[in-house]
Amino acid sequence: MKCGKSMRFIVIFSLIFLVSLFYGCAGLAASAQEYYSIGMAYFELGKFEDAEKWLNRAKLADRTMTASQYNLGRIAFETKDYEEAVKHFEGILRKDPENILALRAAAFTRIKMNDIEKAEKHYDKLLAIVPESADDGYNHALVLFAMERYEKAEEVMEKYSFPLQDNNDLILLYARTQKALNKVEAIDTYARWLTGNPDKKVRYEYAQLLEKHELYARAMEEYRAVLSALESAPASSTAAGEDVKKSDVRFSLASLLLTADASSGEGITEMETAVKEGYSNIEEIETLQKNTKVSAVNRDKLRTIINDLQRAAEEKEKNEAAGKNSQKDSSETNLETGSK
Repeated sequence: MKCGKSMRFIVIFSLIFLVSLFYGCAGLAASAQEYYSIGMAYFELGKFEDAEKWLNRAKLADRTMTASQYNLGRIAFETKDYEEAVKHFEGILRKDPENILALRAAAFTRIKMNDIEKAEKHYDKLLAIVPESADDGYNHALVLFAMERYEKAEEVMEKYSFPLQDNNDLILLYARTQKALNKVEAIDTYARWLTGNPDKKVRYEYAQLLEKHELYARAMEEYRAVLSALESAPASSTAAGEDVKKSDVRFSLASLLLTADASSGEGITEMETAVKEGYSNIEEIETLQKNTKVSAVNRDKLRTIINDLQRAAEEKEKNEAAGKNSQKDSSETNLETGSK
């Protein structure tokens, strides 16, 4: 593999050298096509500054104008200058509105710029030209999902029933779209995705969905599966920033136990463990405490947990304020000492 890359490097570099040498020695001006070839050779080498110089020359000729502008856009995209990249891609579209490569590149660049409305317009036009493109369909649906246009996103994805069978990204987006539309079918779609993908965050979403549809036993099983996966995960993965917090999952399980099985004391035990593991959203616990599905005994216990959390928060705030005042006094003392 390395040998192949080295040979490619030599061939490209030799091409640049020979073309430059020939035209330099002969005193001739290279054609636009040759400028373009040199520019693309530099592009292949990752020498974007040199590539840009030659492509800008090639862009002046009608024959190589569009290809040069497109690749100048690619250079800008590679260097994360998305504003410049989209100028090139959309510049092509002003002259050639149905240029598939430019539409695709402009749409993807607009996503990078977080300009999802313009990205959606590009994808809408692109799929009118190439409706069979599942990859573009997925990206279009992704943009529509981000815009919270869930019905339209579902409509777009359902045009690709064959890719939906084995495209993991498409299946997951479809499940999340169905969930957003409050469709019970989302349960089966999530289950299908999770068959070959042991992702803790998605399993947590699945458990919450099961609970929402009152499938409590299955939801408890999934919450416990997520907790088990989090507990067995290497410490390094937690330090790197786990997508799902164990304390949040523990709170969800506690809430379910307290509302679905009011006579059980297990819910309070889970809640106390959630707090020990770092759960501190007092508002959420207060909402749960007011839920009439929770037994009177457990509501009293939740009130005790809330009071303890409030006292801890007040103590923390007081200590932080004292620390700031101490730093301020120390700084003022140092200034006075320095002035003397």
